[in-house]
Amino acid sequence: MGDYIAMLVDSEDPVMDVERTWEHLNRRDQWDKPAGASDEQVLLMTTCMETWIVTDRRALQEHYGHGLQENALPSLANLESRNRHDVYDKLVHASRNCSNAYSKGKRSFELLAKLDPAVLKQHLPSFVRVDRILKAKL
Repeated sequence: MGDYIAMLVDSEDPVMDVERTWEHLNRRDQWDKPAGASDEQVLLMTTCMETWIVTDRRALQEHYGHGLQENALPSLANLESRNRHDVYDKLVHASRNCSNAYSKGKRSFELLAKLDPAVLKQHLPSFVRVDRILKAKL
C-alpha cells in the first residue's frame, strides 16, 4: 500500500454531497483540486471542529463537569446542517460558567482527544465517511 496524504479541514458550511469534497471547496472557497488528487484526500469536519465536540455529550460532561449547561448545546438532530457560528457560540455559552470554558486552541484539541468515534458515527454522516476512508487507507 502506498502513502496516503489527506487534509482535515472545516467545511465552514453545510455540504451538499459529503463524497464530493473538492466540489464543495471549489464552490465555497474557490480551491482548485490539484492534479492527481481525489475526493478521498479531503476529510471534512462539517461544518466545523465544534460540531464534532458538541456531538459527544459524555465527553463534554466529563471534561466540564457540573458547570456545563448542557441544555444550551445545539440539538443533535441534523447537526451537520447547522451554521458553524451557531454551533461554536452555543458551545462557548454552554461552558461559560466552567473554569476551563471552551476556546479555540489548546482547549479545543484537549476535547477532540476525548471524543468517542462511535458516538460521532451515530450522528455525523461526514464523520462516518472520515472513518470509512481512514480505515481503508491506513
